[in-house]
Amino acid sequence: MDFAPLLSYTEPPAATGGIGESMNATLSLLHIIGSVALLLWAVRMIRTGITRAFGARLRSIVAQGAGNRFRAFLAGLAVTTFLQSSTATALIVSSLASRGVLATLGALAVMLGADLGSTVAAQILSFKPHALSPLLITLGVVLFMSAESGVRRHVGRFCIGLGLLLLALRILLEATAPLRDSPLLASVIQALTGEPLIAVLLAAVITWLAHSSLATVLLVMSLAGHGVIAPEAAFALVLGANLGGGIAPVVITAGSAPAGRRAPVGNLVMRAIGVAIALPTVPLVAPYVAMLEADAARQVVNFHTLFNLALAVVMLPLLGGIARLCTLMLPAPPRETDPGAPRYLDREALDTPPVALAAAAREALRMGDVVQSMLARSLDALHGNDMALINQIKAQDDLLDRLHEAIKLYLTRLSQQELDREESRRYQEIFAFITNMEHIGDIIDLNLMEIAEKKTRERLRFSPPGYEELRRIHGKVMENLQLALGVFMTRDPRLARQLVAQKKIVRDLEIEAYENHLQRLSRRVADSVQTSALHLDVIRDLKRINSHLTAIAYPLLEATGELRETRLIEPRADTPPEPSAEVTEQPNLDAGTQSGQPVGEGKPRSPQSTGR
Repeated sequence: MDFAPLLSYTEPPAATGGIGESMNATLSLLHIIGSVALLLWAVRMIRTGITRAFGARLRSIVAQGAGNRFRAFLAGLAVTTFLQSSTATALIVSSLASRGVLATLGALAVMLGADLGSTVAAQILSFKPHALSPLLITLGVVLFMSAESGVRRHVGRFCIGLGLLLLALRILLEATAPLRDSPLLASVIQALTGEPLIAVLLAAVITWLAHSSLATVLLVMSLAGHGVIAPEAAFALVLGANLGGGIAPVVITAGSAPAGRRAPVGNLVMRAIGVAIALPTVPLVAPYVAMLEADAARQVVNFHTLFNLALAVVMLPLLGGIARLCTLMLPAPPRETDPGAPRYLDREALDTPPVALAAAAREALRMGDVVQSMLARSLDALHGNDMALINQIKAQDDLLDRLHEAIKLYLTRLSQQELDREESRRYQEIFAFITNMEHIGDIIDLNLMEIAEKKTRERLRFSPPGYEELRRIHGKVMENLQLALGVFMTRDPRLARQLVAQKKIVRDLEIEAYENHLQRLSRRVADSVQTSALHLDVIRDLKRINSHLTAIAYPLLEATGELRETRLIEPRADTPPEPSAEVTEQPNLDAGTQSGQPVGEGKPRSPQSTGR
């Protein structure tokens, strides 16, 4: 099937008078705007497809090249050849540098490689492989539609983006053909040729707004290929595209740590120095570039590649001094002493869901550490009547709330990305985990510490047998907290089953403690009588905490099909059903986020909850 009629631009029939010429110019402008918009969207699809499919591996490649500037340069070249976006590579570099994985010198070397790698696609597309566009789009749609998730779906997105890129380039090339005879464009080009600095600044602004130097270079290549713009003016625009390509990463990483901002800033400085040196030499270099190839479009792409290659050759030996300059410009701040500030939530990783989910899970484990500290010290606070310890535990809940809010906002931003099935499942597990951890912190703060405060004010004490019962329940809950953290980290169904099985043990301990307490009350044991309500409340709250811990296992067991919907026994046909004394616990990920009950199960009932 011949796709040429579908892909070709048809010039409107000539018309006499000013109106016809105006219509022709308007249609040509609309075709150019539409093709440029499609070009930008195609570049974004290519970047997204590669990032989703191989983002973690690309980050690993960059990190492995950190030890040597030449290896780092090659890593940046390889990664950007796939991503075709030096901005995307800059975000990866910024993320790794912020965490101390990549030193400033290595990060700058990666960026030099990224600058050169961004020219590869322009070189390939300059040979006009437009005939592959229908094939790539068809292949991409088949791969994308045949997989609900996984690498194949993301590769399909990449193929669609590449096919659309070729299609957009063909439309752009043909839409600019009528402009060769436009007197208005001729005057504009003449002005740009006479003022190369204005051409550089104009291209830099366009590239910054588009966030793609590739799109700008392809546009300039199209104009030059049809003789709309002279080679020297095209070279000035290419220099501007390279300068503008260094602005976007600086703006995007403005809120990152100083270590993460140094590489983008240093790369912009190197590009600016390169442009300042190369711009006056354009008239001298242009004849030599023309000697390589006569085709104007190829001259533009060759100049683009030669500029970045020369920049790498000149700057690689000077990276030590540039790294020191960047460190002076962006010194490291005083070491972070705020324990409530997130440490691992990497904003630059949001475009790579597996990496972002790993960062959120790592931060969520910090919540688990805070809860572990609060729960471990809560028994001493209940027993020792120590107001200072009580206040310390209550202050930890404020840290827990801040971490919970930060992780929740991070996950909300991540949810705006397209997540596959496995990523969505992990997303739900992390969200359920942090919600249950936050509820446990509230129980310790608002319930257990309130009991401890009251006990301290009234100078009460638990009876020795009563305290021993509380200690046993508390110890079992602490063991289950460790087990819950293991379930969250490993996602092991065996550990999840073990955690759920512990719920019956805690319930048995609760019933035993409740019955023993009633016996002490019947014997009129003084300490038991004075602390009866407090004692029962502590047992109730420890059981609630354990219910939240058990709920962490429910999403995993539900996903693996190891969770029954109900524990009720079906009544026999000849026996009328009797009212149940206890509400069956069922997994429900949406339940309890406001009421304080576990995320992942129904509201628990306690034997003494009505006898307080």
